[in-house]
Amino acid sequence: MRHPVSIVVLWLTLVLLPTLAQSPPAVSLANRDFLQKLVAAAIERTHHVVRYDPAYVRIPYPNGDVPPDTGVCTDEIIRAYRAVGVDLQKEVHEDMLHNFSAYPNQRRWLLAHTDTNIDHRRVPNLMAFFSRKGESLPVSARAEEYTPGDLVTWDLGGNVPHIGIVVDRKSPQTGRYLIVHNIGRGPQMENVLFNWKITGHYRYFGPSR
Repeated sequence: MRHPVSIVVLWLTLVLLPTLAQSPPAVSLANRDFLQKLVAAAIERTHHVVRYDPAYVRIPYPNGDVPPDTGVCTDEIIRAYRAVGVDLQKEVHEDMLHNFSAYPNQRRWLLAHTDTNIDHRRVPNLMAFFSRKGESLPVSARAEEYTPGDLVTWDLGGNVPHIGIVVDRKSPQTGRYLIVHNIGRGPQMENVLFNWKITGHYRYFGPSR
């Protein structure tokens, strides 16, 4: 007969430990506070009128930004983080500078080196950065696994990438958390989590966390 202690050890090894390994990392109180401020900054962005404009623009470095009445989906993420003291332009550039091969060098960009004007404004670069410097979370069909402050990326079709941030307001129809994003009509807060194919799910607390 198998000893009871052996049965418990076997259960821990085969059932509990794999489950724990797949669970999202716990969020500390400090990081939870950071995410609350980030969410508030993202929601505040929905009060701004922004004309969708993907044009290449030369901007200062660090803390550079395109004109405030223009921008794309990534600019809303950049502006929300800047409002809580994190300059994604600087953070992405510094990581790319030392780890350029870790970032996608898509053929249409024809890049041989970093470019502080545009690198942080490209969704594939943000995906690489958040997976390297933040937390990569499971891509799931379960809405409850996407929580306020999480960053989500999608393929809109035809390999067109998009990014948004989960906020703490819920859809009265579905009960799902809403997304702040800019898909062409400026920053909006909408129930679009599962409107397109999800390609990434991240949390990023800034360089000091």
